[in-house]
Amino acid sequence: MNEPELLWEKIQSFAEKKEYPKKSCLLSEGDVSEHLLFIEKGCVRSWFNNDGNDITFQFFFDGSFVSSFESLRKCNPSLFNLETLEHSILHIIPRESLISAKKNYPSLTDAINELLCTRLYHYQKLFLSRIKNSAQLRYEELLGESPEIFARVPHHYIASYLGITPVSLSRIRNKVKH
Repeated sequence: MNEPELLWEKIQSFAEKKEYPKKSCLLSEGDVSEHLLFIEKGCVRSWFNNDGNDITFQFFFDGSFVSSFESLRKCNPSLFNLETLEHSILHIIPRESLISAKKNYPSLTDAINELLCTRLYHYQKLFLSRIKNSAQLRYEELLGESPEIFARVPHHYIASYLGITPVSLSRIRNKVKH
């Protein structure tokens, strides 16, 4: 069993299941995160506003946990927004329930730490890719690692995630196809 599955197994009894339509705001930049979310079905993106530009930096799919973890843990304002990109079924675990679960299940802390390490690795990889790789190589990496993103996520969000314009993404896609 992987870390998200182990974590889910231990805390699912604390969760409330809810359905959200496409384009639902789950957390706004500047608000304090009060919940850990588990995605049963759906897609969520994390993004921030940079001088009026919408910058996407991660996508989450079925079987993933999502939150502004720093905000959830330290009660700091979130640095980003969370939004559903498709109809989603989410399980909401309130901060207080998570704290209680950690007291009742000490091994839960290890599972949460593993989840956070995995998230940190993803961010490091994204950061380094943005510095050293061309846009085409970033596209090819994403296509190789997560081809399902192209079927489930609007391409303008993918372009933002890759740090390019939608027109550049279209050109790269056409170039790679040939």
